[in-house]
Amino acid sequence: MPHPIIHLSNGIKLIHKEIDSPVSHFCVMVNAGTRDESEIHSGLAHFVEHTIFKGTAKRNGNQVIRRIEDVGGDLNASTSKEETYFHTSFLSPFYKRAVELLADIFFNSTFPEKEIQKEKTVVLEEINYYNDTPTELIFDEIENLIFYGHPLGRNILGTKKSVKNIKRDNILDFINENYTIPNIVLASAGAITTSQLKQLCERYFGATNVRYGARWRPPFAQYQPQYKQVHKATNQTHIVLANQAYSFMDDKKNPFMLLINLLGGQGMSARLNMAIREKRGLAYSVEASYSGFSDSGLFTIYIGCDNEHIEQCIELVYREMKKLCQQKISTLQLHYAKNQFLGQLAIANESKLNEMLSLGRTALFFDEVETIEEAIANIQELSAEKLQNCANELLQREQMTTLIYSRGR
Repeated sequence: MPHPIIHLSNGIKLIHKEIDSPVSHFCVMVNAGTRDESEIHSGLAHFVEHTIFKGTAKRNGNQVIRRIEDVGGDLNASTSKEETYFHTSFLSPFYKRAVELLADIFFNSTFPEKEIQKEKTVVLEEINYYNDTPTELIFDEIENLIFYGHPLGRNILGTKKSVKNIKRDNILDFINENYTIPNIVLASAGAITTSQLKQLCERYFGATNVRYGARWRPPFAQYQPQYKQVHKATNQTHIVLANQAYSFMDDKKNPFMLLINLLGGQGMSARLNMAIREKRGLAYSVEASYSGFSDSGLFTIYIGCDNEHIEQCIELVYREMKKLCQQKISTLQLHYAKNQFLGQLAIANESKLNEMLSLGRTALFFDEVETIEEAIANIQELSAEKLQNCANELLQREQMTTLIYSRGR
């Protein structure tokens, strides 16, 4: 049976997994991210994530942090293209403290002007850090090339100009427009019963009058493959090949995830790793990844190599992709691929924090949330034909965008 989703009296969703553990986790998730900003306020969703901890109507910023850290807990947040997460990990006896604190932060933050100006400097330094890190920067730029002209292509941090221009009113307007009942999920994993947690959440989240507003996201539908090479003062050449991919709503998501893991996943036996690193020693880092969004997706292949190996590495990638398009994998290969993927899934879910975030994210977009057992069963049912069909749809050379950061010759 799917994990049950509970609705508080005001309509906010709650999903909880009971675990017998000394450490518990609680999160407020919002279906709002980079793609929900205006271009002039690029980076606003991420800036809200930073400044929401800087003080509430009854606590200053230091008191917010100390409230959970004084009992050994951790308070954190993150922003993506479509979601923002505010979460805490804590010793299980302090559930009430954790829930109350996140509710106070979420509903009562004051965004002091002094803290806003101070945090702009922090975010500008964060932008500098990423600009100095080619392995991070290249993924931001490939997203811009794939989703060119669309909010999905914007950098999560924004630009220095856009961050400097953010005003307190922009923050409040963004929250009012996006932090609405249909966009909020409370997720939890810990040593508390579902009924006890529901009572806590009703007390601190359910009694609050949150706006019940709808929001429309413009879809992306104009992908055009591009080629771009940039000379940078780096010791290594960085290459990303990418294509638009399936959304996480698409039934083809599961076979595609299995296919990408087979092609260039975490295992040393992944085909690209074997062809480029293990057999030929041409690169240290070779990996393929897939990110799904609500109405689109992104597939990337990354290689770090020497300048003289650029063409050879790219050709080896396309050779492995062509094999997957033309040759259906054998029953034994499919069996091993499933076992490896499911093992990675199980290991990832050993982290109850990761499992909670995964459950919560699914609850943001779906009315049902599958269990790990249901996820395993869905992967086991996949056929070699489905993988090959995905390969022929998305692993075609002429569809790929290429971005290269190379040393000046």
